[in-house]
Amino acid sequence: MTKTQEAAPSAMNIKLWLHLLIIPALDLGYLSLIFGWIGEDPLTRLAISVWTGYFLLCFGSCFHETVHLTLSRKRWFDVGLGELIGTVMFTPYTVYRESHIRHHAYLNKPSDWELWPYSDPTKSKTFRRVFAWFDLFAGAVAAPIIYGRIFFDKNSPITDPQMRRTIRKEYIAAGLMGAFWIAGGILGMKQGWLDTERILWLLLPATIYGFMQTARKFTEHLGMQSYDPLIGTRTVIGKGMHTRLAAFVNFDIIVHGPHHRYPKAPHEALEDKMIQNQTANPQVAYPVFPSYFAAMRAMLPSLLTNPGVGMNVGAAAPEKGGLKDGRELVDGDNVETLAIPDIRERTAA
Repeated sequence: MTKTQEAAPSAMNIKLWLHLLIIPALDLGYLSLIFGWIGEDPLTRLAISVWTGYFLLCFGSCFHETVHLTLSRKRWFDVGLGELIGTVMFTPYTVYRESHIRHHAYLNKPSDWELWPYSDPTKSKTFRRVFAWFDLFAGAVAAPIIYGRIFFDKNSPITDPQMRRTIRKEYIAAGLMGAFWIAGGILGMKQGWLDTERILWLLLPATIYGFMQTARKFTEHLGMQSYDPLIGTRTVIGKGMHTRLAAFVNFDIIVHGPHHRYPKAPHEALEDKMIQNQTANPQVAYPVFPSYFAAMRAMLPSLLTNPGVGMNVGAAAPEKGGLKDGRELVDGDNVETLAIPDIRERTAA
């Protein structure tokens, strides 16, 4: 084994442990809100809530990496941590994975369950406008609803009995987790170290997280017509320190087009992938922005007037044969991210 080969896993392990610092950062935030370690005045509590909400966002990005099996590149670790995070966030790992697989395979198409209702041409503009604001200001509630549809909807594509049993068990675990939090809250109030005001402060980070997560989703997708991942998503490649730091702690998810085009690629390689495509295709106007704020400015008209993607913003109806389309957008072994039995069988039929 060469020194370069030895260094690559070592560098990956260092980055993994740096990213896992998200967890103690979250713990510090919540414990400070409970026990008032840093301060009890409203401004201090608000600052702690923003800190905690931001690291909840990073925690969600960690969840995303476990679904792609790119967090540690060890299946047992990524799946195990993903199941734990999904339980805590009330979005079962299998539900998220099945929805996210289709998000990559059917980007901006009616079968993109993750972008419902914005991808659904049967939903009116009025419904989408109302739901968008619910999604933005109650994202922590909206997300489990959006992802849960793929299991609970009468037209659910998840038909495999074993997979449905697994998801039911995951929902039971999430329910038990919810009961644990409620019991802890009741005990805390009885013991005197929690009260109604403190509980409301503890709920604020989740509200902030939901807002930031939905704003990120909207910035990357809302208003985009194309079914091609490099053209149908907004990508941010910035040189500023804030943009670089935000990209790192969130696994470079803001380099979003290349992530869709190369779903199994290491996140640190995504920027180079985008540059390679720009160099190879100088005639293509890829939606690449120098900062997240620039990408948000481009998204805002869609949010305010017509929150949608794909057909809901003027795209032609996509051709049928979803997985075949998805395979054309990935390279080599990346296909395994999309290759799920029920889609394969329907496409082959």
